Amino acid sequence: MGQCPFFPKPHKNKASLLTTFFLKRRSWLDGLYEKSYKMKSGQVKMPGFDLYVINHPKDVRRVMVDEVRKFPKSHWLHQLLKPLLGESIFTTNGEVWQRQRELLRPSFEQARITKVFDLMSEAVEDMMKKLALYPNGAVIEVDEVMTFVTADVIFRTIMSQKLDEEQGKEVLDAFVIFQEQTVHTAIRKMFCIPQWISYLLGERKRMKAGDTIRKVLAEIIKPRYDAISAGKNGEYEDILASLLEVVDTQSGKRFSFEEILDQVAMLFLAGHETSASALTWTLYILSISPQEQEKVYQEVFEVAGEEDLTLQHIRKLKYISNIFKESLRLYPPVGFFARTAKEEVKIQNKLIKEGSGVVVAPWLIQRHESYWKNPHEFNPSRFESKETILKDTYLPFGMGERICIGQGFAMQEAILILANILRKYKLKLQEDFIPDVVGRLTIRSANGMQIQFTKRRG
Repeated sequence: MGQCPFFPKPHKNKASLLTTFFLKRRSWLDGLYEKSYKMKSGQVKMPGFDLYVINHPKDVRRVMVDEVRKFPKSHWLHQLLKPLLGESIFTTNGEVWQRQRELLRPSFEQARITKVFDLMSEAVEDMMKKLALYPNGAVIEVDEVMTFVTADVIFRTIMSQKLDEEQGKEVLDAFVIFQEQTVHTAIRKMFCIPQWISYLLGERKRMKAGDTIRKVLAEIIKPRYDAISAGKNGEYEDILASLLEVVDTQSGKRFSFEEILDQVAMLFLAGHETSASALTWTLYILSISPQEQEKVYQEVFEVAGEEDLTLQHIRKLKYISNIFKESLRLYPPVGFFARTAKEEVKIQNKLIKEGSGVVVAPWLIQRHESYWKNPHEFNPSRFESKETILKDTYLPFGMGERICIGQGFAMQEAILILANILRKYKLKLQEDFIPDVVGRLTIRSANGMQIQFTKRRG
């Protein structure tokens, strides 16, 4: 019998509209009820919005793969994220999205990911040096450590720039504000609260946070953009170098400065925030699973001994990979994918009107009682064979043509960070600590993650 890590206990019955408003203002997970984890589809009626939740694998494939043009990315989501992401691949649709995807593809091909491995390793090495400064047996706020290191990895691999403490604090604090306020703004939109009231209640704060992050990124990108425009080819081998050089085969043009800034902002959100969430939850699960920790330690020691971890080592660490995949099942960083019905369609026995919201929720599908045995239990052996996993029920990186472009990058980064930590430390969750699981842009613990780090030796 595996561990059952904590998750928010669903309500017995569906909440009233007013209760939903107050519950979901904090976290959309707070509005779930028992049937949410058993149903094939569901419907949420709001004053300004009809929302349909799709849980059945056949219908999930229909929305995400087979009829993807009928279910574009949500216009609401685009509006919500625009202050930070502008017109980026994360929220665009149609021809704009296809062009952006083609221009971004070279940046995330295996050759480029291999090139940036050393930059990634340097960020992880700095993280390990910081951890070594704590007294042996110290309780560490893991959420903060993971958020900083994943942001540092993004800064180094995309822009060859180390994230300093002051800059990091400014950017990450702004991101926390942006996340929290975006949930509040979304709920106010769904309940038709007037724009001017929303502005007074926190929209101005949210816009300012988005500007803060974009300004920091712009100051790094602009000199390199200007240099390339002046014909001075830099000696960088990072992801930004690829974005600056890539040319649209149809128009013969490069990305504009604003387009590059939008895509880098998207990579910052998608790259650091989702990885920080996934790694924090993985370390939490390991901190309550001492036997799994020992298996990880043995694997790392057998594969690499005391050597610095290389890309070849990372590819051999299959057990850590399975642990991370199972953690992504239990705590998918992006808990729901928001789409819009472009035309009237029928799914399960529900007639979905044009313009309605359609949600595919990995959080629900990956914990669904019909698709997984003991769904809330941590069991990495599920991933030893693909045959044991029901088709279209595991989608932490999305599905179809919009599957996460940085999936390989994220897996490589996670295994590198986990292997380095578990080789040096034994982890134990602080006594009586219970994470407060919240669903915002990503799934996080609102009260952080308190884990005790004990050195293995020396």
